[in-house]
Amino acid sequence: MERPLLVALPALLFTLIAVLFALTRCASPESNPETRVTVIPKPTLLKRGEGWFEVTEKTAILHEPGNPAVERIARDLADRLGRASGLSLNIAPLSREPNDRSIILALNAGARALGDEGYTLSVRPGGVRLEAAKPAGLFRGVQTVRQLLPPEIEKKSRTAGIDWTIPCVSIEDKPRFAWRGLLLDCGRHFMSTEYVKRTIDLLAYHKMNRLHWHLTEDQGWRIEIKKYPALTRKGAWRRYDDGTVYGGFYTQEEIAEVVAYARDRYVTIVPEIELPGHSVAALASYPEISCTGGPFEVETQWGVHKDVYCAGKEETFDFLENVLTEVIALFDSPFIHIGGDECPKDRWKACNLCQARIEKEALDDEHELQSWFIRRIEAFLNSKGRRLIGWDEILEGGLAPGATVQSWRGMDGAIAAARAGHDAIVSPTSHAYFDYSIGAIDLRKVYSFEPIPPGLTPEEERHILGGECNMWTERAPQETVNGKVFPRILAMCEVLWSDRDGRDYAEFHGRVQDHYKRLDYLGVDYGPAARPVVIVPSFDKETRSFEIVLESGEQDVAMRYTLDGTRPSSDSLLYARRLNVAQRLNVAQRLNVRESTEIRARAFRDGIPYGEEARRRVMMHRAVGATVSLTAAYSAKYTGGGDQALVDGLTGSVDFGDGFWQAYLHDDLEATIDLGAPRTIETITARFLQNSNSWIFLPTEVEYSLSSDGLNYETLATLSHDVAQKNPDPLIKEFPASCDKTEVRYVRVRARSVKVCPQWHPGAGQKAWLFVDEIIVE
Repeated sequence: MERPLLVALPALLFTLIAVLFALTRCASPESNPETRVTVIPKPTLLKRGEGWFEVTEKTAILHEPGNPAVERIARDLADRLGRASGLSLNIAPLSREPNDRSIILALNAGARALGDEGYTLSVRPGGVRLEAAKPAGLFRGVQTVRQLLPPEIEKKSRTAGIDWTIPCVSIEDKPRFAWRGLLLDCGRHFMSTEYVKRTIDLLAYHKMNRLHWHLTEDQGWRIEIKKYPALTRKGAWRRYDDGTVYGGFYTQEEIAEVVAYARDRYVTIVPEIELPGHSVAALASYPEISCTGGPFEVETQWGVHKDVYCAGKEETFDFLENVLTEVIALFDSPFIHIGGDECPKDRWKACNLCQARIEKEALDDEHELQSWFIRRIEAFLNSKGRRLIGWDEILEGGLAPGATVQSWRGMDGAIAAARAGHDAIVSPTSHAYFDYSIGAIDLRKVYSFEPIPPGLTPEEERHILGGECNMWTERAPQETVNGKVFPRILAMCEVLWSDRDGRDYAEFHGRVQDHYKRLDYLGVDYGPAARPVVIVPSFDKETRSFEIVLESGEQDVAMRYTLDGTRPSSDSLLYARRLNVAQRLNVAQRLNVRESTEIRARAFRDGIPYGEEARRRVMMHRAVGATVSLTAAYSAKYTGGGDQALVDGLTGSVDFGDGFWQAYLHDDLEATIDLGAPRTIETITARFLQNSNSWIFLPTEVEYSLSSDGLNYETLATLSHDVAQKNPDPLIKEFPASCDKTEVRYVRVRARSVKVCPQWHPGAGQKAWLFVDEIIVE
């Protein structure tokens, strides 16, 4: 009996090993994260084959002969592989009989159907063949090859122990849209030429092909114009009250260097020279082309400023044409962006020369004067062989004949342009403004963006050239930009390159997780894909209690929280279900005192804090859950949670976009609170926000009135404040009033808005906001 057992055991082991081997061979390559194909943006057609191509010392990179551009692409790939692997790869022109084990880069007129940027890629164990109709297509295909190689290909030094393999695939790929870009605002914050080049590298790696370079602003002029040296001598620098000087500019030699760098990576740089508004830096340098003659200083505050180029002076157009002549000589883009947005008409209305221009040109008003201004500039650009792009405000007063519209205030500008037979680029604030917080626009929201507006005919749809993501930098200096752009640009590049059909956020999000390692090696300091933890409180009127839900837009994170005001740590309570904080608050209600609970929560990944902490304070007071009547409607943009926002026990932060502030544009607040029955009260406190940079101001006064019947009111107090409107820092101000244990049922609160921005403000005369979050009755 012993002997047969010893013989059977090896046989059984052999059978098990054979079965496991067969299962491994039959398993889908996509099921193994080590071999999963995770290219971003997703190729049009990708089929995974069996096996891998291995790069060794014997591998040669063969390129289309006689084409310097293709040879440069081949050499770049060889350099990257050599630097990361230590392999010295042979680079040679492609012969009729290429060597086996080669990576081939070939031009093929038969691939013309894929367009200038399309390509086919075939990877077999015996070799790699990349074909395209144009060098640009080969370049895009090489970016795919980079992403098929191990992530360590992106390291700048040799990594030992890596198998330099490419999974066998068959790819046919082309972009959905011809225009795929990023706006980089260097007007508000100057960025070094090396940083701009690095941005171009990252755009090219992700198959984006436009860098919209915002070079002039109220806060700084960034491009050297030799005919007007004061533009960079004075206009490139802003001086703060404390003596600090900030700024910088690009010489024409630096501009030419960056343009050539982008050209080699098949990225076109589209310069933006703002006009007729957003031009204070230019007016500070040459005040004679303004309506008033100045003097001006380069602006230190963000916003919209009244001083603009004078439309009535011929000197203005001499200046702009001379500037644009030098700009055209530096940039090879067929398009020149002229801004055209947010141009106040105050100076034109008061300017005799501008009014004379309106009369001479038989224009209806200042809006038509702006349209005339844009048309004149367009005619000049057309005479130089260039096309004009402007923000969607250029539609107002009539669109210039050949202008392309960049639609940012939603999609209406793109729709109007396309229906009028004009080309359009889409970059709406709802999905494409990467200066907005991750709470407002996260990775999922960007990925949900559809660049073709609804309701267009097929012919009109052809006018949508593509889209851009916009990185405005009012509050984003160079060192913070990557954390705002990445990973959101990964979603935008796929939206603009890949087919709409088959879009799946969960599948895309999985590829992003794999892609992070590549970004790490590329040195990209990316931010979160979504808010790692969000506190969602709700008040139940029947039980008079709060339920707290913690949500996360990220995967594989643990959420931990505290209720005692301390900072959450990896040892804090682990969130598993809804929290109820009713008991403590209801005790406070019975004792007739203000009590509150602060929930603090943070996400952790592998025990390490991930992302920012979330904090929310909830409080119980006499008016929580009461009925509120409003005289003026609150803004649909800032509802604070709806009709109960002022008495829901939830207070906002200094971030006006946190969802807890209710806002009124130009209107006063008048709220009447019905406590449901006579109640004894001692204090009333209303909370308001000021953020002058965002046109939000405290009320000029707050009035409290009390009533027992809802008809006859007695004024309790009228309060003012001494907070400076010019204070640039966001702040919250409470307005408390006391009474001697008065029994009332109705409380009326009136808060008088400043109505319009004050004269010193960049938005002087424009409607101002009033923000309120809670009316506390105790």
